[in-house]
Amino acid sequence: MSFDIDQIPSPCYLLEEEKLISNLETLKRVQDESGCTIILALKGFAMWSAFPLVKQYLPGCTASSLYELQLSAEKFGGENHIYSAAYREDEFDEIATLADHLVFNSVAQWQKFGRKARAAGVSCGLRVNPGISEVATDLYNPCFAGSRLGIRPEHLIQADMAGIEGLHAHALCENMADSSIALIDAFEDKFAAWIPELKWVNFGGGHLMTHKDYDTDKLIDRINAFREKWKVKVYLEPGGAIAWRTGPLIASVLDIVPTDGLPVAILDISATAHMPDVLEMPYRPAITGSGESGEKPHTYRLGGTSCLAGDVIGDYSFDTPLKTGSRLIFEDMIHYTMVKATMFNGVHHPDIAIWHSDNSFELVRRFSYEDFRDRLS
Repeated sequence: MSFDIDQIPSPCYLLEEEKLISNLETLKRVQDESGCTIILALKGFAMWSAFPLVKQYLPGCTASSLYELQLSAEKFGGENHIYSAAYREDEFDEIATLADHLVFNSVAQWQKFGRKARAAGVSCGLRVNPGISEVATDLYNPCFAGSRLGIRPEHLIQADMAGIEGLHAHALCENMADSSIALIDAFEDKFAAWIPELKWVNFGGGHLMTHKDYDTDKLIDRINAFREKWKVKVYLEPGGAIAWRTGPLIASVLDIVPTDGLPVAILDISATAHMPDVLEMPYRPAITGSGESGEKPHTYRLGGTSCLAGDVIGDYSFDTPLKTGSRLIFEDMIHYTMVKATMFNGVHHPDIAIWHSDNSFELVRRFSYEDFRDRLS
């Protein structure tokens, strides 16, 4: 633990700046040695107080909605990319004025909005579905059978591609290098007929290149070979890899409730509101110093403060008994967690803070009743 937990309020999402810098240095190496361009996917990490640091390494962002695109334009100020499963007519004019790269999910959307986008000077692309399944859980698998995401090659054959400058293939979710290679291979195999006419190709996110087991050299070599063969610009847009293991969610025990089973420690956070993937995936987040149920002397079920009966994080064991005020460190909660947090039940939203590399603490945001009220009507 590189931070002083006694200085951290509870609950709190804590970004550890030094760990973010380490990840960004890895991404810089991949860019420098492969010639690709890596942009920040805001769907995974949109903590704009960290953008001044991120933009020292990455040239821009990719958005999935008008609001994310506005955030990129306002707070990052670099390249503005956007992809959406479908665009709204009442938002498209503004999108076209902000974006410099715009990806359509279907031929129909390209036909509907393409002329307007090109007139605004936007570089237009199509999302394609390479038909690989490198992600085990369908919830996060863009290529599961019947997926709405991306155009299959058989549906591209009759399309008018005049004006299309890029193809976007996103098929991964926190995958290792072999899956990255499989994606590039499948794209090259299924969409080779269209590549010579392109200016750029975007291989999406899910390349977990900051994981200790990811073979970055393999990715670098494959991108270099692809660029040399096809003479196109290559983009990658990870969200997870950028903020991977860059900080925890700090929580505290509010009460210990006896039940007809395990004692339940009620925390000042909520799985459904603050760590929704715990219930959606589902998955069991790591807690520093804890063990599996029964592994250590004292086992508890951890629950949140919302009224949802299933607001349960899981069963954990500890070396010493938990008590009111005990602090817990939920690891790796900066990517794909903060961006999903809600104010369900009006439960106290965790603070957002940074532990800087000079060992100073900065409280970036504390949420209030007004934040809760103003999301409603």
